[in-house]
This record gives sequence, C-alpha cells and structure tokens, in this order.
Amino acid sequence: MAEEKKRVRRFEDIKVWRKAHELALLVYKLTRSFPREEMFGLTSQMRRAAVSVPANIAEGFTRRGIKDKLNFYNTSESSLEELRYYFILCKDLGYLASNEEPLSRSEEVGKMLAGWCESIRSNRAIK
Repeated sequence: MAEEKKRVRRFEDIKVWRKAHELALLVYKLTRSFPREEMFGLTSQMRRAAVSVPANIAEGFTRRGIKDKLNFYNTSESSLEELRYYFILCKDLGYLASNEEPLSRSEEVGKMLAGWCESIRSNRAIK
C-alpha cells in the first residue's frame, strides 16, 4: 500500500479512476448500437452517468479537504448506481443481449470506489 501512495500524483494514477474510465468507454461502445430514437434519451443519460463516475473522481482528487473530496466521490458512487440501473433497463428493453459484463464491471468499480473512500476517511491515501 505504501508503494501505491508514492505513485499517486495525479488522478490518472488512481486505479479506481482507470477502471471507471474503462467503464465509460464500454458504455460509449455499447450505446453506439442503441436505436436512433434513444440518442437524446437513454443513450445520452447513460453516457452522462458513465462519464460522471471518473470525472467526479478526478475532481475530488484535487480537493484539499477530506469532506469536500468525499462529496465528489459520493457523487461518483451515485452516478455509478444510476448507470447500474440503466444496464438493467437496457437488458429488459432488449438493447443489450446481456448486461452481465457491464454490471460486473460496475460492481468492481463500486467496490474499488468504496475502498478508496475508506482510505480517504482513514487518512491513508495521498490527498
């Protein structure tokens, strides 16, 4: 853990940010095949939620106070839950043949984000 602390200089160094970024890229890939009438509906909502996860991690990283950091990380967690719902909805609407992979990746990001928040609370992570 101490070795990772030394490497965290920019938000791009945070493992959970990298995983969240990969999830956002996956959402863009998946939504390319959605019906055209969803462009300004579900496609847009999913992409916004997906982008919000790594974006709020990045913004929270630069905040100085722990409470302020955690507010941004909490927003990231909320966006992730919103995105999880969209994966369920898309499967039920028939837009995704399977939502297993995106849900699994979301769960992984969620666990990592919870761990990151706990490390911030415990004052173990680089601020």
